[in-house]
Amino acid sequence: MSDFIERHDQSVYETETPVLYSVADGIATVRMNRSEFNNAQNSQMTYALDEAFKRAISDDAVKVIVLRGEGKHFSAGHDIGTPGRDINKEFERAQLLWDHSNKPGGEFLYVREQEVYLGMCRRWREMPKPVIAMVQGACIAGGLMLAWVCDLIVASDDAFFQDPVVRMGIPGVEYFAHPYEMSPRIAKEFLMCGERMPASRAYEVGMVNKVVSRAELEQATYTLAARIAQQPRMGLALTKQAINHVEDLAGKRTAMDAVFAWHHFAHVHNELLSGDKLGGYDAKAMALANKRAAGEA
Repeated sequence: MSDFIERHDQSVYETETPVLYSVADGIATVRMNRSEFNNAQNSQMTYALDEAFKRAISDDAVKVIVLRGEGKHFSAGHDIGTPGRDINKEFERAQLLWDHSNKPGGEFLYVREQEVYLGMCRRWREMPKPVIAMVQGACIAGGLMLAWVCDLIVASDDAFFQDPVVRMGIPGVEYFAHPYEMSPRIAKEFLMCGERMPASRAYEVGMVNKVVSRAELEQATYTLAARIAQQPRMGLALTKQAINHVEDLAGKRTAMDAVFAWHHFAHVHNELLSGDKLGGYDAKAMALANKRAAGEA
């Protein structure tokens, strides 16, 4: 393989507990714990989320799961620039895929993102227990994927939703649910402009179930979870399976497969043109571009 590049993991984790887990009153809380980096998702966090969800599913006392993030923001998306960015590291994989970390060319990201992004999100969407996302502050790009796999979303009135990756020449994040979370015309605006969608508009387009003040967010989320927890486990599982099935009949899964392929064509195209799979954007450059787009810089 003439284009093979040896890669070395140089990640340095700021915490050994990127996800916190607790259970009370039939509700499991899965809490992202990288607030120093706005809960940016590295592989360490992704696999920890998977373990926490498996734990909740295996516990018969748990009826409902709440996914939330520590700190000011729910999630700033995929980790593209913290010291804990562990893209070159091999993990024990949850899907039946091979190690990406020593592979050349487009195979490197294609395999990794099949595992930790598309594959994980599909796995979580199909969990048999209801999941509620509690969203405050930023829910950007990869953060959308975490919220969208949940069955219900409760957002604070200062929350916003954004997928700015068209700026990188990429047609949306890997778990491409955009035209199912909102109408296709709104999805085009959302992606092509890359602007922040405030919680109020996310509610109007049907992406969010409830919008409350930041002070009321926790109580509103757990009140909703407690109400759902009163329902029988099997009834909840079958209801979730039924509605997910209807979405898939409408093409959600097959559409996602196609867009995932186009997403990776974009990565390879970027690398051929510029030598960088992300079109020259690291975390700082993307954050600055987002602020400029929002008129903050």
